[in-house]
Amino acid sequence: MEISLKNTVVLVTGASGGIGAAIAELMDQAGAMVAIHYNRNKSAANKVKAKLNGENHMMVQADLSNPNEIQHLVDQVIKKYGRLDVLVNNAGYYEEIEFLDLSFDDWQKAWYRTININLTGTINLSFLAAKLMKQQGGGKMINITSRGAFRGEPTAPAYGAAKAAVNSFGQSFAKALGKDNIFVYTIAPGFVDTEMLADAIKEGRGASLKSQSPLNRFAQPKEIARIVLFLASEGTENMTGCIIDSNGASYLRT
Repeated sequence: MEISLKNTVVLVTGASGGIGAAIAELMDQAGAMVAIHYNRNKSAANKVKAKLNGENHMMVQADLSNPNEIQHLVDQVIKKYGRLDVLVNNAGYYEEIEFLDLSFDDWQKAWYRTININLTGTINLSFLAAKLMKQQGGGKMINITSRGAFRGEPTAPAYGAAKAAVNSFGQSFAKALGKDNIFVYTIAPGFVDTEMLADAIKEGRGASLKSQSPLNRFAQPKEIARIVLFLASEGTENMTGCIIDSNGASYLRT
């Protein structure tokens, strides 16, 4: 079945590469109007926009750790389109640390770098979107978290904590906002073949990470994007509050 999102306004955060870029491309192919969010890499965001076939797309910059910039981001989307139908909270920050080697000051900095983007930024943007969606009669939010929310991230504890919190946050919003015709979904990927994996592969850990899944491979960004597209389509409303695993059974342990 072909999915049509014609006349649907979709904001994708972290859309300058990886999963976000793949989501933007599939949304465009379904006929949506896409707001491509980026933080620093304007050049990469331009390349993503250039690949889209539709004409009524936009790029918008914001540091999601800054509440004022999040408000400006939403204002820019509303200025262009007048509404927001689907918010995809994809932007993320991952940092591996040997935390017991850090000073308390450095620990604080590392913790909040991750929490402010992955958790607080997502929550602030979702709050603003929820108020807007209620006014316009409904909408959808799709959060991208991680398998690390379930199994822990020993070298990235802030990342695991943030993603677990977003899982719970999404379920809370789903319960609270269903009456307003606002539906909230979460997708928890495992390792995806994106820039985030580049360092691990360079360090020779690629084969080991692949072997954590019985499929013995990384997911491709479009595999996650297809799930996002499905959730954004009509007929998935009863799935609100769900957390969809898409990690090749990599977090299951014997």
